[in-house]
Amino acid sequence: MQSNPTRWQTQTHTEFVDYYARQSLTPESQERSRRLRDKLLAFHGQGCAPLNVADIGCNAGTQSRVWAELGHHVYGIDINQDLVQIAHQRLREADLPAAFQLASATALPFPDASMDICIAPELLEHVADWETCLEEFARILRPGGILFLSTTNRLCPVQHEFALPLYSWYPGPLKRHYERLAVTTRPELANYAAYPAVNWFTYFQLRDFLSRYRMQSYDRFDSMDARQSLLRRLALTVIRRIPPVRLLAHVFSPSTALIARKFSP
Repeated sequence: MQSNPTRWQTQTHTEFVDYYARQSLTPESQERSRRLRDKLLAFHGQGCAPLNVADIGCNAGTQSRVWAELGHHVYGIDINQDLVQIAHQRLREADLPAAFQLASATALPFPDASMDICIAPELLEHVADWETCLEEFARILRPGGILFLSTTNRLCPVQHEFALPLYSWYPGPLKRHYERLAVTTRPELANYAAYPAVNWFTYFQLRDFLSRYRMQSYDRFDSMDARQSLLRRLALTVIRRIPPVRLLAHVFSPSTALIARKFSP
């Protein structure tokens, strides 16, 4: 299935591109990317063999870079032409191989069962047809492949998509009102994004949807490293064992994070 980027708005405000180009170079951003890479490698469990990695919504290429540093085969896509060009230039200057192209997450330009890892950070909330995105992620993964998602959290009043208090708890019609403003007269409300967040999820919603595609999901608390302080270990034990406490912990998490493994037919 091939994408058709001419159907999409592939260029956006200079402020949006500049912001993400700067943020991607910060030490904090690079360290987060390496921690995520190492966590997903541990989940995959295939040792040191090079993996095929799809970086969906690759932005300026920070996540792609940390996988390429270890010799993995990286394929990045984004709907923003300027960010794709920045990602390509940065990895070329670092003499790291990676393939970047302009494409939509609703029609990934990869064959079925061709990827070992699929990463889609902070993307699903911006695509109205999010169900097709998840179908595409499952399609391109091989059995045993790992999917990582991070997106909005409908349960938590704290969010970073709109410069408005408690926005994730707004009723649907009010959200639609501010979405229209963000793409017309008030782009600063959504950090000048061409596609502001239009979807708000819970982990449980995404888990149930992915189960249709032979995907077993794990939330942020399942994947957290418990080898920390005694207090952290105790807190994780309580969250993992008592469902109402786990739900409350999700309410206090500003984003939804999920790792899922695809099983054989």
